[in-house]
Order: sequence, then C-alpha cells, then structure tokens
Amino acid sequence: MTGMLESADTATARTSLLSRLRSRGAPPMWLVVALTCAGQFLVVLDVSVVNVALPSMRTGLGLSEQGLQWVVNAYAIAFAGFMLLGGRAGDLYGRKRMFLVGLGLFTLASLAGGLAQDDWQLLVARAVQGLGAAVLAPSTLTILTASVPEGAARARAIGTWTAVGAGGGAAGGLVGGLLVETLSWRWVLLINVPVGVVVLCAAVWFLVESRAGDGRRLDLPGALFVTAGLGTLAYGISQTEAAGWTAPATLLPLLAGLALLALFLTVEARTASPLMPLGLLRLRSVSSANAAMFLCGSAMFCMWFFMTLYAQNVLGYTPLKAGLALAPSSLAVLLGAKLAPRLMPTAGPRNVAVLGTLVAVAGFAWQSTMTPDGRYATAILFPGILMMLGAGLAATPLASLATSGASPGEAGLVSGLVNTSRTMGGSLGLAVLSTLAAARTAGSTTPAALTEGYALAFRTGAGVLAVGALLMWFWLPRVARER
Repeated sequence: MTGMLESADTATARTSLLSRLRSRGAPPMWLVVALTCAGQFLVVLDVSVVNVALPSMRTGLGLSEQGLQWVVNAYAIAFAGFMLLGGRAGDLYGRKRMFLVGLGLFTLASLAGGLAQDDWQLLVARAVQGLGAAVLAPSTLTILTASVPEGAARARAIGTWTAVGAGGGAAGGLVGGLLVETLSWRWVLLINVPVGVVVLCAAVWFLVESRAGDGRRLDLPGALFVTAGLGTLAYGISQTEAAGWTAPATLLPLLAGLALLALFLTVEARTASPLMPLGLLRLRSVSSANAAMFLCGSAMFCMWFFMTLYAQNVLGYTPLKAGLALAPSSLAVLLGAKLAPRLMPTAGPRNVAVLGTLVAVAGFAWQSTMTPDGRYATAILFPGILMMLGAGLAATPLASLATSGASPGEAGLVSGLVNTSRTMGGSLGLAVLSTLAAARTAGSTTPAALTEGYALAFRTGAGVLAVGALLMWFWLPRVARER
C-alpha cells in the first residue's frame, strides 16, 4: 500500500512538473534570437580566431608547415562537408536537438584541442569542431526563422543573426591576438568551453523543439555522396595554395569531388525522399540568393585574411595591434546588418543587397591602392569600413530571400544551403586570391612585393563583387515571397 502511495506521489509530482514546464509557454523572442546568435558567433569566430595563434601552435606542438595548414583545413573541410546533412537532420530529428548535439560536439572538441599534447590530437579535435559546427550552424538560422513571424520582425532578427555572425569573423583577429599575447594559444580554443556550456544550459531550458520530418527517413545515399563530395572538393581547394591548380594533388580531389556531387544529383533525382529536393533549386529566391551568397563570400571572407597580413607583414603591427586596427570594420559590419532591415521594407531586399555590394566594391577598390608605407586612416580604416558596411548591408537581404522561399519542411535544408554557399565561396575565393597574390610576389617577402600581391587580391575581389551586383540586379526577386 505504501509503495502504491509513493508511486502515486511520484506520478503526481511528474505531472505537476510537466504542467509547470508547459505553462512557461514559448520563450521570449529576444532570448531565442540571443541563443541562436551565440551559437552562430562561436561557429564563425572559430574560423578566424585560430589564424593569429598559428605561429604559437607551431612552436608549442612542433607542427610542420603542412601540419599548420591542416589546423585550418581540418575545420573548414568538415564544416563544409557536413553542412547540408546537418541542416536536413534538423528538419527530420528536431532543430533544438541538433542545436544541442552540434554545440555539445563543438564544446567538447574545443576542450580537447586546447589540451592537446601532440599535433595529431589537435588536428582530430579541429575536425570534430568542424563537424559540430556543421550540425550547429543550420539549426541557428532555422530556429530563428521558425520562431519569428514573417515580415519586419524576421528581417530584424536575421539582421541581428547576420551581424553577430559577421562580427564573429571580424572579432577573430582581435580576440585571438589578445588571448595569445596575455595567456597562450590554447585559450583560443579553451575560451569556447565556458561560453558553450552556458549557451547549452540556456538552450536546454528555453528553446522549444520543432521539426518537419513528416515521418520521412534520412536519405543516407544522398547524405554520403554530398558529404564526401563537398569534403573532397574542400580538400582540393585547400591544396591549391601549396601545390597550385594544375598539380595532381589538387586536380584529383577537385575532379573526384565534382564526380561525387554529380552522383549526388543523380541519386536525388530518383529517390522518393531526397536529402535535397532538386525542385528547391528551381525556386528563384533560393537559387539566386545562394549564388549571390557564394560570390559575396568568395570576396568578403578574404578581406580579413589579407588585411591582417598587410597590417602585420607590411606595416609591422603586432597581432593585438592588427586586431585593434580592424575593430572599426567590425562595428561597420554590425551597423550595416542592423541598417538593412530598416531599408528593406521601403527599398526592397534586392535593392538593398545591390547597394551593399556596390559599397563593398568601392571599399575593395580603395584598398587595392595600398602602399608599403600606407597610413592607418587611408590604408586600413576607411576602406575597411566601406567593405564591411557593404557586407552587412548585403548579407541580411540575401539570407532573408533564401529562406523565404522554402516550405517549413525544408527550412533546415535551406539554412544549411545558405551556410554551405558562403563557406564554399569563402574557401574557393581564398584559394584563388591567395594563388594570385603568391604569383604576383614571385616568392619575394619584401614589403613592396607583398603589397603588390595583396593589392591584386583586392582588385580581383572588387571585380568579383561587381559581377555579383549585376547578378543580383537581374536575378534576385524584387520581394521575399513565402512558399
């Protein structure tokens, strides 16, 4: 009898707890935006924050030149390769669940990388970090768009998401320089752990689960082909800087990656429940916005890389001073991303995206006039502000257009596609522009030769963005439409 009473009490307590949890209702919109933006910030920050710490990592773990390159590539390849899979998994198994899984993997891998004692341990940790980021990144945008209603409120939320993501890339140099100079290289990874734990705990308690699987299963053949294809393609791109575009070490993985992606498209055209319905690419908003995101990413991602090299290798800045020098550009991208939603209702998302791209073109063209003895104001400050103000203005309407055309069941996939386009564009752009810059310097490390190489990279970037502006004007729809 006593046991029956205890069981009844336990059941009553459990029912009471569930009732209290249900009574909490939906979390405040600002809190959902804050949590998703925190996840996106960590993902993007880790792409750039490690660059400043590479020399210290080399000394601490005895890394070779090739090993040093793989500290960056291991993360980028896993990130790009698993992005579409992570987006579709969120649709099928739950966006909140994938947010927690991705952030948990990312946090644990950051801890392992920060405590690594051998080079192989660091490389494995970086690859797992990239896998966690690929699962986490699509869910941040999907949870955001599922929680905020269509219209001005969603445009503002996407603007905040874009600003925080871009700010993560911009803050990488400053945060990395500060941590390396005051603590050690290990803290560029360990700093993710306390932040990740706090965001995980808050997400468990406050985020609400959503999914749109409709009983479908994950398309495993398609998932294998697209993951292997994107990963192999990213690997081939990463080889271009060291081996060149015509070397077998570059051509073989590039061709293999393209072949695997062709197989992926063949499988998707024939399967009943495809990982990526090909009809999705026939939506003008999805295809045009992702193409524009790819072109913009190919130039914008390189801005921080070459600006940091110019500041340190030519002007003689320390890592911390270089990060501080680029801080105004970080504020400019935040300003652009927050200004875009205010302009979109009156000017339209297409016009705002074109305007932002043209502002960035002006900044890239100005930056391409750099000299070996350039002054801070004209060689870094004002061109950097124009480039990043334009990036912030353009990214928000592109993300809004790309996600507005998808059905709820495809929201995670479209979010993964947006991140994949930007990541692959950035990887390809960095490989191409680095090759051009290296060819112009012809192995010379004098300030004059380096400046000529960096200037060529910015001139090429300005041309790519100009083509992107034309593409946006003729292809992007005038308004975002709900499918």
